[in-house]
Amino acid sequence: MKLRNIFLFMMVLIGLSVNSQTLTKIWTTAEGLKTPESALFDATSNVIYVANIDGDASTKDGNGFISLLDINGKIKNLKWVTGLNAPKGQAIHNGNLYVADIDELVIISIKDSKITSKVKLENAKFLNDVTASEDGTVFVTDMRDNKIYVLENGKLLLWLEDKLIANPNGLWAEKGKLYIGTGQLLQADIKTKEIKVLADNCGGIDGLEKMENGEFIYSNWPGKIFVTKGAESIKLLDTVDKKNTADIDYVPGKKLVLVPTFLGNSVEAYKLNL
Repeated sequence: MKLRNIFLFMMVLIGLSVNSQTLTKIWTTAEGLKTPESALFDATSNVIYVANIDGDASTKDGNGFISLLDINGKIKNLKWVTGLNAPKGQAIHNGNLYVADIDELVIISIKDSKITSKVKLENAKFLNDVTASEDGTVFVTDMRDNKIYVLENGKLLLWLEDKLIANPNGLWAEKGKLYIGTGQLLQADIKTKEIKVLADNCGGIDGLEKMENGEFIYSNWPGKIFVTKGAESIKLLDTVDKKNTADIDYVPGKKLVLVPTFLGNSVEAYKLNL
């Protein structure tokens, strides 16, 4: 085999190796969901919480609700908790489900299946995603105001504002770091608030999740899902002009990617093949 052909063959093998990750759809929910924006797996109860906007994403209409799915996508309780407006990102800590809802952080007791409090943020523009660190610190993005807030003593306080934080959405907190999804993937040290860019040209990160291998999987709302490989992003799914890919979740161990389709009114589950 000529040297040139050997080189081309090796490049093909490298390309196949880099792009060997794929997504295979395994289930789609039945009818009933209404503008689902986020899906969140609860390992304690083995259920999936789905935040349904059921209307305009910025309107206080009282239509919003949370659904319960089982791990196979069956709707266990369509309107498990009602009384929200346009619920979006969710996080779980210490028996509570935290939900971003326009200008409020809604706190739901999972055991009692009811809202226990609503923390209002004056002058909020568009609260979007929520995450909780291991110690229970809850962070929330205000996407349209380019700010990140923290829940302290029952109040939402400004935690971070920086020129790098443009249209922040997806959040992930782990081991003293807060990962922030914008048009880039950012890492902020929770103690020092020092920010560094991990990946560029991310197209507007919506859902942001960390995988077992330390890399990230993230979605772009119009219909794309990527995994990171260092500073690079590799596209796994493209359903643009067909279905949205809103605030996804990743189920470690099962390698499931849960995808709310927003205007598609469903949640789809994909198996991540490594």
